Amino acid sequence: MDMHTVVVGTSGTTAEDVVAVAREGARVELSAAAVEALAAAREVVDALAAKPEPVYGVSTGFGALATRHISPGLRARLQRNIVRSHAAGMGPRVEREVVRALMFLRLKTVASGRTGVRPEVAQTMADVLNAGITPVVHEYGSLGCSGDLAPLSHCALALMGEGDAEGPDGVVRPAGELLAAHGITPVELREKEGLALLNGTDGMLGMLVMALADLKNLYTAADITAALCLEALLGTEKVLAPELHAIRPHPGQGVSAANMLRVLAGSGLTGRHADLTGDAPRVQDAYSVRCAPQVNGAGRDTLAHGCLVADRELAAAVDNPVVLPDGRVESNGNFHGAPVAYVLDFLAIVAADLGSICERRTDRLLDRNRSHGLPPFLADDAGLDSGLMIAQYTQAALVSELKRLAVPASVDSIPSSAMQEDHVSMGWSAARKLRTAVSGLTRIVAVELYAATRAVELRSADGPVPAPASSAVIRALRAAGVQGPGPDRFLAPDLAAAETFVAGGGLVAAAESVTGPLA
Repeated sequence: MDMHTVVVGTSGTTAEDVVAVAREGARVELSAAAVEALAAAREVVDALAAKPEPVYGVSTGFGALATRHISPGLRARLQRNIVRSHAAGMGPRVEREVVRALMFLRLKTVASGRTGVRPEVAQTMADVLNAGITPVVHEYGSLGCSGDLAPLSHCALALMGEGDAEGPDGVVRPAGELLAAHGITPVELREKEGLALLNGTDGMLGMLVMALADLKNLYTAADITAALCLEALLGTEKVLAPELHAIRPHPGQGVSAANMLRVLAGSGLTGRHADLTGDAPRVQDAYSVRCAPQVNGAGRDTLAHGCLVADRELAAAVDNPVVLPDGRVESNGNFHGAPVAYVLDFLAIVAADLGSICERRTDRLLDRNRSHGLPPFLADDAGLDSGLMIAQYTQAALVSELKRLAVPASVDSIPSSAMQEDHVSMGWSAARKLRTAVSGLTRIVAVELYAATRAVELRSADGPVPAPASSAVIRALRAAGVQGPGPDRFLAPDLAAAETFVAGGGLVAAAESVTGPLA
């Protein structure tokens, strides 16, 4: 595991911290201020627990069962019971990085000193993360309100030494065995602690943060592939001029146009349609080429909104009831996932539209009636060879899937808990489908890259020199194992290698080796 350490304090955390812990195995450490805040909040809860008046989550049942007062002798059992009964997930296992993000973000809220959890419980949460133990969490079980209840319950169950977990070696074993193997003592939950470990938007937030990181890479990648397509189609870079975008001042649009212009700097192909094809001068390029900055830019602005929502949520302490700075313990509705769910759905929409415009450019490259002199399907010997015909089919299937995934989950509330919890966010579902959409978008961009680089190579074979950044991308892609033009071959390995190249940041890095940092 990476020895980088993320310190968890009392004032929230950063998106970079979430990614470091979830994906890079960064270690977690509680700050002295967090330990002090945890102890102070626990004193408040202990004092309330000693009083005869019922307090939700401390001395009552939960949800629709909150009317029952629980005697002191049964309260430890109450906290164990809520974890066991709420660990009711079903379906496939959730990815390791999602579970680590979920655990880390719950620890972040616990460490805020607003939940009443004891310092030793928070330390056990950190110890489990640092040991590389990942509780088994299932796909289905969260409605995105009252927290991501079932997913968080499976994590809390592992802290108690129950249920199953994956060890650092990737093998799933009983959680108690894994804790013992790493010298970690299972927690014995006390008043409010079971509830506090379950009651947050941590799963959907963790997936939002990671999706934003992935989409930032993909939007820069899509600016590059759009530029490559413009070049391969002998389009004009004049539409990218800063003064044209300044008069419609959406920030993302200007950024995307500037990225494309920098990638195309020095190209011997752009704007040479009449020279190289002998056709009449082309007045305007097709929308999928000419409007790329507008579409990509609108998506970038949506990402910026998503980052704003994520940052606010990362600064929050989501629990119910919550321990306030003045010592009051108050019920609230901050666990409702609507703010996160809405932006997750919004991102699925822009991902689908970005995939759609990428596919339209790819199809244009393959169609001899619209590609301005490129061979049909970019084939070596069209008719004998099919070229990239079916690669575009695959891309089109992915685009269709993204359109289905763009249907919002957050409008589909369904009541639960005997109508006590009668409006829910479905934010977990929105996050799960966004992850699928991001994976599909990566593949769509990879197919466009594959087609565009082949088209640029075919176009430049007779002499015109592509932009230096385009040449750098082609060289890096070939070095990554993706072959160039030639007779038909088994395409799936090339497409998989192109997907890895895009997802891992290879495409952006290759272009930036010439252009310098792109936004």
